[in-house]
Amino acid sequence: YKKHVYEKIVEGLRKHCPDLVLVTSLSGRDFNEFEKRSQCIELKPDMASLTLASMNFVKSASVNSPQMVQELSAKMLEYGVNPEFEAFDLGMVNYAKYLIKKGLSGPPPYYFNLFFGNIAGTQADLSHAGLMVRDLPEKSYWSFGGIGNTAQLQVNTMAIATGGGVRVGLEDNIHYDAGRKKLASNIDLVKRIHSIAGIFEREVMTPKEFGELGFYNKKR
Repeated sequence: YKKHVYEKIVEGLRKHCPDLVLVTSLSGRDFNEFEKRSQCIELKPDMASLTLASMNFVKSASVNSPQMVQELSAKMLEYGVNPEFEAFDLGMVNYAKYLIKKGLSGPPPYYFNLFFGNIAGTQADLSHAGLMVRDLPEKSYWSFGGIGNTAQLQVNTMAIATGGGVRVGLEDNIHYDAGRKKLASNIDLVKRIHSIAGIFEREVMTPKEFGELGFYNKKR
């Protein structure tokens, strides 16, 4: 969480990959003090993750009180940082709409990562996915993320087939195969998704194209 650590990373990425949409983490899984969670906002990344409520994982919890979520959202607005809304159930989608109505989030477009497969949230099921997408605010872009290999591959493919984006990588899934015999790498997972996108004739958006939709930080 330390600002000076993030600062070196942000500066390096800005220098060598200027078109990237930089997203920092405001996760509260390991610590829950506002001062720690919000430090990186002051570096004015383009976006920052905002989990919209508390939830349980298999052996741990992510605690996000209403006050914490609102204060993080307000600070992001102050520094021009676009929220990467993270929703694990319909209630979290509704809370994003509450933040927007309350004036704690900026104007559209909005961006949502919708997660499936967590034991205490929505599952990798077409009916669950449809409800989540249907309930998003107008002018929202969305991606599907899955917890574990089976859920990740299923919902990534579902998103590609239905016009959405994908969240893919080792943070949510460390195995390449459903039998959990082969450990994955980020490159392996991205290549597989890129191949699936090609099968569906979906062109992959460039970072610059995505940023120019309205997701670059206008205050950076």
